[in-house]
Amino acid sequence: MNIELIAHNRFGVTHDVLACLAEQNLDLAALEVESGHIYIDVPALQHEGFSELASALLALDGVQQIRPIDLLPKERRHQHLNALLSALPDPVFAISAAGLILSANTAAAQALRLVERDLIAQPIRHYLSGNQDYINTPDTPIGQNLEVTLAGETYRLEYKPIQALDSNGRVNPQTADKILILQATKRLGHQISQVHVRGGEGFNAIVGQAPALAQIKERAQRFAAIQAPLLIQGETGTGKELFARAIHGASPWHAAAFLALNCASLPENLVESELFGYAPGAFTGASRSGKPGLFELADGGTAFLDEIGEMSPYVQAKLLRFIQDGTFRRVGGKEEKKINVRIVCATHQDLDALVKQSRFREDLMYRLNVLNLTLPPLRERKEDIAQLARLFVQQAARQIGCDVPTIETAALNVLQAQDWPGNVRQLENLLFRTVALAQEGIIDKHALNNAGISDEKHRAQDEPDTWKTAQAQFEKELLERLYQTHPSSRKLAKRLGVSHTTIADKLRLYNIRINPAQPN
Repeated sequence: MNIELIAHNRFGVTHDVLACLAEQNLDLAALEVESGHIYIDVPALQHEGFSELASALLALDGVQQIRPIDLLPKERRHQHLNALLSALPDPVFAISAAGLILSANTAAAQALRLVERDLIAQPIRHYLSGNQDYINTPDTPIGQNLEVTLAGETYRLEYKPIQALDSNGRVNPQTADKILILQATKRLGHQISQVHVRGGEGFNAIVGQAPALAQIKERAQRFAAIQAPLLIQGETGTGKELFARAIHGASPWHAAAFLALNCASLPENLVESELFGYAPGAFTGASRSGKPGLFELADGGTAFLDEIGEMSPYVQAKLLRFIQDGTFRRVGGKEEKKINVRIVCATHQDLDALVKQSRFREDLMYRLNVLNLTLPPLRERKEDIAQLARLFVQQAARQIGCDVPTIETAALNVLQAQDWPGNVRQLENLLFRTVALAQEGIIDKHALNNAGISDEKHRAQDEPDTWKTAQAQFEKELLERLYQTHPSSRKLAKRLGVSHTTIADKLRLYNIRINPAQPN
């Protein structure tokens, strides 16, 4: 039985308690003393004998109260620590200076498909491969992240010594016991993706009710549950990454990582290492422990590759192989790795045209274009501009720290009259600038003029603002005219000498309805 005594802190009170137990012929298994409290474990004491012992102890000078308890404080702390370690999703080991396992948590045992007691006193090298010897070198910084393999899975390892300092005030890695904390790369990727999560993401964050947008949102929601490559096309600023994040958020693997890489922002060699990672010492300046790439970090989740049209032919070839069988090698590595990640790509370029120019692999385009979305430009959903404008004004005011300005109807009319070659992003940036410059809490035509938008309508209908606008206007008018005599996407493609995919995408882009009575 475990007992707690509450007593005055007088000299000799613990000695008197032990003497009383001896007089009662009771052996003591454990004793803990804290200020004002004495905790004892008396294994032979039964409930029927507790009253007699309590009377004898209460007769001692300074003993005020005695009561049975379930656990001694150290036992309770030990149980709490075990519960805490068991709740951790990452494997944790305590090892001796000789490399023997002193304890392991539930996650470690589950990773090895063993029970925790079977790991005790076993050499850690039997289960951990990679850099377990490196952590014993004297020059290894404490807490250094290393890469190891446990039960065939790659982990980042962090270690901490659990021994007091030596006579020189330093921890000797050769003699110190250690705590090893292992974190799976895909869990690390999930934590990275959580850092970049913005509030209100999902399909509800895609603002607009225009038919062209509603059709794309409905299609994207159907694609969310399908684990196949997805290609998102659309002009700059139409929200391709926003759609990619919404699709991931609505997918069955939404709890895993969503990681993005802009292929146009990095040179070829860095794109490769960012996607596939690199082995230890793969190149000058590389980490001695190597580095996982985006695909490893996103294992089980979604990898979003923006501006895929800018990817070099060499990286395209490596990506093609990865999409085919899910295997790859790190830069400078020999080991084959196999992971499961959904690939979502985006581009504002015409991949068919890039294929014809030999700038993009045709076989890769077909692999990426299993599912596809073509996002409508803002000029084709002008009915959404007012709602978007009010939202962006609210967001800008919150960022700047001012009251939300009122947008006059005349100002909204000016916004709706623009062609917006930069699409939603251009509208958002303009309104941020407008809110920053607005006076007296009102956004009118004058405020828009100050921010760089003119309300003059001097341009003739046949004088488009930009080359891109003129090209889009010509394509739409041509397709609408020829569609009357070639009423299917396949007939149109044959007539114009381009692929069926190109025509189908253009028809969706310009919201030209295909006659359901006609075959494609």
